[in-house]
Amino acid sequence: MTKPVTRTDIAFPFRADRRGRTAHAGHGEHVHDLVEQLLFTSPGERVMRPDFGCGLLDLVFAPNSPELISTLELSVQASLQRWLGDLIDVEALDVVSEDHVVRVYLSYVVRATGARRDDVFEGRAAA
Repeated sequence: MTKPVTRTDIAFPFRADRRGRTAHAGHGEHVHDLVEQLLFTSPGERVMRPDFGCGLLDLVFAPNSPELISTLELSVQASLQRWLGDLIDVEALDVVSEDHVVRVYLSYVVRATGARRDDVFEGRAAA
């Protein structure tokens, strides 16, 4: 009888676990971490991937309007498809911006496991 292989990935943010080793996360949590990194990374922030990210936090102080929210949702959807399309299938996406906070409500399926996740990602403007 073969033992099932459990996939683990490096946790985000990078840190040491209680044994002093690199902390790991299960695949589902790793995918969640990748989505969070994509959402709150501004384009141009990564040296070797200058077009990576959504730049949501750049718009925290922008005047709130239906047009801005629609544009944000399209931008986020496109970024998720481009950078994480091989890992997830997006089922629903809703972006809310209020009181200097951006919240992304995201329902998606992790392709490797078929697990459905409903996550809320929240970014705040730096004070």
